[in-house]
Parts: sequence; structure tokens; C-alpha cells
Amino acid sequence: AFRQRAAGTEPTALSALAIEVPPARQRGGLSGRMLAAMREIASVHGLGDLVAPLRPTWKERYPLTPIEQYVRWTREDGLPFDPWIRLHVRLGAEILHPEPRSLRITGTVAEWEEWTGMAFPESGAYVFPHGLAPLEVEREADRASYWEPNVWMRHTVG
Repeated sequence: AFRQRAAGTEPTALSALAIEVPPARQRGGLSGRMLAAMREIASVHGLGDLVAPLRPTWKERYPLTPIEQYVRWTREDGLPFDPWIRLHVRLGAEILHPEPRSLRITGTVAEWEEWTGMAFPESGAYVFPHGLAPLEVEREADRASYWEPNVWMRHTVG
């Protein structure tokens, strides 16, 4: 994007980074209003698309399921299983691509034990609270690594 800007290429899309709603304010329609505001920002600036990397809401319930499989799950009505993906689809977005290795977080074993409130007594893969995928622990190297998956969505603005 920076090279394109330096070359004089006009932008065509706005990218969302995150929408976070405090638990006490969830289920009140704020996420949808925030998405609408982002789409409006893209429109005002003449951009044709809003792209968003999503952290699927319910993926933490299924951390052993690959994101490529999870993103294909649907309900009986044909809409996506995951509520956050489903909201985007209801608002007209399309699923572009599930990305299994979107955000890497590494730390020492002690740091991960502090962050998760868990003990990691030996090397291996661990499921941890709120993780969307397993944590890989390498005790001998005193390192633990986590790759968080996401799902890229595109809203056509107009």
C-alpha cells in the first residue's frame, strides 16, 4: 500500500482493524452501527470496498478446528455459523479468505503461563482460554508461540 501510494496509485479500499464492544454493551446492535459507519467513511472517501479481518466470535469454542473448516460451517438457514461472520454477511459482505496464521504472539513459557493462568509442564500443543488455535510450547527453547487465525471479509460500498 505504501509503495502504491508513493507511485501515485489511488486507494480503492478502506481496511478495518477491529471493532471491540465491552461485554456490558454487547448484543445491542453497536457492532452493526460501527460497520455502517466504516462503510460510510469508505463511501465519503470514494472507496469501493471495506475489507475487514475478523476474529470469529465462537472460534474459541472450537480451537482444534482449522479456520478453513470453521469458516464453512453454516446454520440450517444457510447463514454462517459464527455470529460475527454472520453479521457481516447479513450486511452484504462476502468471505474472501480464512487466514490461519494472521497474528503471531510469542513469549517465554513463563510469560504464557502468566497470561493464561495455566502451567505448561512439557513441550507440545495446548488449548488455552480464549485462544482460537492451540499454543505451541517449546520448553527447551523457553518459547511459546501462538498463531491467531482470522477471516477476511469484503463489503462492497457502492
